[in-house]
Amino acid sequence: MNDGTTGLTPDSLAQASTTVLDEDRHVDPELARLARRAAADGAVLLRNGGTLPLATDARVALFGRVQIDYFTVGYGSGGDVNAPYSWNLLDGLRDAGVAVDAELAAVYTDWSAAHRPDPGEWGTWPRSFDEMPLDDTLVAAAAERTDLAVVVIGRAAGESRDNTLEQGSFLLTDDERTMLTQVTAAFDRVVLVLDIGSTMDLSWLEEDFGRRIDAVLLAWQGGMESGRAVADLLTGTVSPSGRLTDSVALSYPDYPTAGNFGHPDVNVYAEDIYVGYRFFQTFAPERVQFPFGFGLGYTTFDLTDDGSTVQGETATVRTRVTNTGDRPGRHTVQVYAARPQGALGQPLLTLAAFGKTGELAPGDSTVVTLTVDLAELASYDDSGSTGHRHAWVLEAGEYALQVGADVRDAGQRLPVATFTVDDTRVVQQLRQAIAPDPAHPFVRMRPTAEDGSFRVTWEETPTSTVDRAERITADLPTELTPTGARLTLADVAAGRATVEELVADLSPIELEALTRGDYVMDSKLGAPGNAGVLGGTIESLRARGIAAVTTTDGPSGIRLSAYASLLPCGTALAATWDPELVQALATAHGAEMVAKGSDILLSPGMNIHRDPLCGRNFEYLSEDPLVTGRIAGAIVRGIQANGVAACPKHFAANNQEENRNRNDSRVSERALREIYLRGFQIVVTEARPQTIMTSYNKINGVWAHYHHDLVTTVLREEWGYTGLVMTDWWMQPATDPDFPALTNDAYRVRAQVDVLMPGGADFGTGHGDGSLLASLDQEDGITLAEVQRTAVNVVRFVLGSRPVRDGRV
Repeated sequence: MNDGTTGLTPDSLAQASTTVLDEDRHVDPELARLARRAAADGAVLLRNGGTLPLATDARVALFGRVQIDYFTVGYGSGGDVNAPYSWNLLDGLRDAGVAVDAELAAVYTDWSAAHRPDPGEWGTWPRSFDEMPLDDTLVAAAAERTDLAVVVIGRAAGESRDNTLEQGSFLLTDDERTMLTQVTAAFDRVVLVLDIGSTMDLSWLEEDFGRRIDAVLLAWQGGMESGRAVADLLTGTVSPSGRLTDSVALSYPDYPTAGNFGHPDVNVYAEDIYVGYRFFQTFAPERVQFPFGFGLGYTTFDLTDDGSTVQGETATVRTRVTNTGDRPGRHTVQVYAARPQGALGQPLLTLAAFGKTGELAPGDSTVVTLTVDLAELASYDDSGSTGHRHAWVLEAGEYALQVGADVRDAGQRLPVATFTVDDTRVVQQLRQAIAPDPAHPFVRMRPTAEDGSFRVTWEETPTSTVDRAERITADLPTELTPTGARLTLADVAAGRATVEELVADLSPIELEALTRGDYVMDSKLGAPGNAGVLGGTIESLRARGIAAVTTTDGPSGIRLSAYASLLPCGTALAATWDPELVQALATAHGAEMVAKGSDILLSPGMNIHRDPLCGRNFEYLSEDPLVTGRIAGAIVRGIQANGVAACPKHFAANNQEENRNRNDSRVSERALREIYLRGFQIVVTEARPQTIMTSYNKINGVWAHYHHDLVTTVLREEWGYTGLVMTDWWMQPATDPDFPALTNDAYRVRAQVDVLMPGGADFGTGHGDGSLLASLDQEDGITLAEVQRTAVNVVRFVLGSRPVRDGRV
């Protein structure tokens, strides 16, 4: 137990892998406050028959060992933080003044202390903990002493650790079911708290327990302030306002990805753009238990149109939100677009905009004004079926905008605005990129109208026709000419030289050093416990003023050999639907980075929740790319407001942890552009991150860290990204199929993946493999100009980094 001020460290079940060397446990009170509020605002109230909020004099019996052994975050680098303290639910409720039954709590406390679970090692962490067996007399006695029961069930997964279709993971255990059966038999009122990082099977709520469970709070994993945040919600100090960023289906086989997830080598994205609610709303609305965007509060709201308009290329949606209940609360306005099916086929609805009110008192109202750029409603034609292949197009027909409290609610309402496109219009003409390999064709889903609804039909997925070698050769840069001067970064900062002139003056050995980290994690050149450093990795570079820049893991906290704040998981942050709150939290977190010595936070994680079994979903944000992009953009802006850098990851289509280093994501160009790349595009164009990390997996047969079309054609040329691109830690050896003289680092540099992190040839090695310099000396190998191009990206980043500004050279 702790008081959140002194930060006494509890007996943690998921200790960080870094040893604490700095004993400073101080946490900025504003950062702690924002973390607590974000954890509360992201929690989703799924059901409430009137038990919540708790009466001020309520006597509560607390069941479930997770009340003590609370999952504050998921596993792996995304949560591996030395938290200075953490609040479990038992302590959080007591801190809030709730009369928790002491006798039952003592039984759980003693049992938990005597039955500590095995925390496992990397990739073998427990997904759940065994429950304490309950005697019926114990439950009955607690029911006699108290007014209601609160039951806590917890789950965790993480890096290298997917969920499974087993009890104790995606499914309820027999012991948990028995506990719920005993408690609901003895208590008239039961509240269920779900301490989980991503969605799980909840069919048993209706099938087995019905309304015997009166209220259900999906708390997510709220970081170090978890217990107090949940207590705030249960007591009504904060009114629930979180909304689901994923659809919760009635059963796992209902998900469109169920047959194409979990294969160790290949996952075919046959569902195409029909991910999550895009599938369910179009094909199977009856198979949804809780729809995308759903969430309850302690009050009710009325939504009315306040004069929405379409003028020129912009729709302005004005929605009056009125609190019609008897308690204060916040509400999220969600705008969905309905597009003509046309030649491409479309989901019935797609999220087009969202906004959240401030707290409204009973009877108060406010107008939420949201704008939709009509060009954002375009679809990508990868087949040429509209007559405009490889282009974003607005197909001819009528478009409508519908407002609701969730996607299901919006689908039942009349449009607030409509507009008609008379003739199919090209919004942006592009080139084919990242399309599937013709050697591995597959079919993809599309809708066909039938009896007033849509059924699933299938079509061949267009495959690549790109002459890759020709495209790459045409993009090769021109070699920089040395000036003959001994330039330093100070010369560039003072305007006496350009970055290009400095790079032109560097030797091949210095250039190579800029394309990799300092070989190992916890580099001596950075803050203790760092993930690795880049930039000034050798003395001669540092002598030129090119500093070593420290990277640290994220996104739920700063992973160093020091205490650092543990933030709510990514899903919880996204479920706030509140970019302003998330940006404020990220700004405070960026200030902590400065204090702890982190220059680059490997955050935000922003891969799409394609399937609920992905173990890393807790780090990521949503099944929807707009929510993903807007929340991730808020994180990037907040962090970078402090002069340090954010690093969105994992670019791209990293949607499974099983064999993630070798798994091939086979996905259409349309689905990539509309779903899996879209969030990254929003972040790049709206938040301008200084760094980006590639993913481990292959995308249509090519590892992301070698993917020229992904990094050069799309990221740099189409989106205009000028920042630094790094690998995830280490990479897979390979030879360029079109240029055999390029292997490993040379292959990577040609794709404009600038830096191999942490730099070693293999895990734990303190040296590289020499592949870059070896290729530089070969006929048809990597060119000096390409290595210089990468060095320019790195030096430009270092020039604006905090170590240079602080004189840490």
